[in-house]
Amino acid sequence: MEKALVERLEAAVARVEAAVASGASLSAAAPRDLGDASEAAAASDPAIVACEEFIAVAVGRVTAAAEKIGGKVLDATKVLAEAFAVAKDRLVQAKQLQKPASMADAQDFFKPLNDVIGKAIALTEGRRPDYFNHVKSVADSLTALAWVGFLGKDCGMSFPTAHVEESWQMAEFYNNKVLVEYRNKDPDHVEWAKALKELYMPGLRDYVKEHYPLGPSWGPVGGAPVSQPKVTAPAPKAPGVKAPPPPALPSAPLFSTEKSPKSSQPKVGMSAVFQEISSGKTVTSGLRKVTDDMKTKNRSDRSGVVSSTTAAPAAAPVATPEKTSRAGSFSFKSGPPKLELQMGRKWVVENQVGKKNLAIDDCDARQSVYVYGCKDSVLQVNGKVNNITVDKCTKVGIVFKDVVAAFEVVNCNGVEVQCQGTAPTISIDNTSGCQLYLSNDSLGTSITSAKSSEINVMVPSGATDGDWVEHALPQQYIHSFKDGQFITSPVSHSGA
Repeated sequence: MEKALVERLEAAVARVEAAVASGASLSAAAPRDLGDASEAAAASDPAIVACEEFIAVAVGRVTAAAEKIGGKVLDATKVLAEAFAVAKDRLVQAKQLQKPASMADAQDFFKPLNDVIGKAIALTEGRRPDYFNHVKSVADSLTALAWVGFLGKDCGMSFPTAHVEESWQMAEFYNNKVLVEYRNKDPDHVEWAKALKELYMPGLRDYVKEHYPLGPSWGPVGGAPVSQPKVTAPAPKAPGVKAPPPPALPSAPLFSTEKSPKSSQPKVGMSAVFQEISSGKTVTSGLRKVTDDMKTKNRSDRSGVVSSTTAAPAAAPVATPEKTSRAGSFSFKSGPPKLELQMGRKWVVENQVGKKNLAIDDCDARQSVYVYGCKDSVLQVNGKVNNITVDKCTKVGIVFKDVVAAFEVVNCNGVEVQCQGTAPTISIDNTSGCQLYLSNDSLGTSITSAKSSEINVMVPSGATDGDWVEHALPQQYIHSFKDGQFITSPVSHSGA
């Protein structure tokens, strides 16, 4: 009897243990199954399906145009496609999570989109890249995707449709530059710029207006909070293997609406004065009382009689002339020497003294060269540029190949210029002493002079010995009135 009772008890305990074990495994698997089911339901939402179709068509059109161009344009377009994919993923995840109370609670949720937009902005930083206007258009336009962070009218952001329109207006400035630059040069760039505009206007704007006019659709109130990340079961750790390092801290978020804290530094200057006046304190407590003997009418040294001996006036600061021009102007101490390319369009050569080996090699026909305040130096421009201007230089030599527009010499003394290629126009203004060497290709140039003297032009001789023939340009003219108009002719000197 007792033996049978013990066997029945052992069997019952075994059944209970089996039931407990099976129940624990089911409870562990249930959240994963429910999470996968909810994610699948969110992905099948009509708004999400429409988003996938919109990205496939509109972003695909921009990508196809970028593949024809390649280079930086294709790299930026790939980041654009990645950003739209991440934005769609945020919409799917939002339907499974509870709406955050503030933007501060959703920083981790929007971090993936922040990182992709930061990647696009990084492409525009540093040295100006090739196709800068293309890359800048993409980087500025991606701020339109911040509409997925709209949490209500008090979140500090415009409504989604208005936000997309405002963001594209910022990017359209650079997109229009692409259209103007390549309108008659390369239709592939024009196609890319038009496809980018259609992606946002009307593409993204109309999609947001139809499906999310008041922002993303969030899950029920009782759902998981946004700040709680989606937890996955950790993989079993092999013995002796160290755990991976913790993830890096998130970068500065794009969706931050927090105001910058007020500075704790004390105010200085006039700000401190007005702060003290408005504080209500006795600001006049530190002033001294003016007694009768301190008043001007009672002082003996202020009788009003002018003394016969007056103090010598303070000496005015003397400017040490470095070089006196014909007009009598003085040249004060110059700034630091420069030889640099500014904004990718203008070569600046300034304040170079005694440099005989200055050279500009990496230049193109869209760039200009400006030489200012140089003395006793030689500059060589190895390439074709748009125009060259030499201003306020003394004893400077310029050697260049080709200019598209003009070569100008202004306010200079004793300069030498040699053209090895072509120059449509050479202008000399307010210059004393200019030696100009022309090549066979530049004999057709037009030389304009005004308020200048001692201009000599050297041209190649017809002989094979390579000699130069010097021609002096006149600086004196005779104006005679004949037949109702003035006739101007240069002065000719005849020797005995």
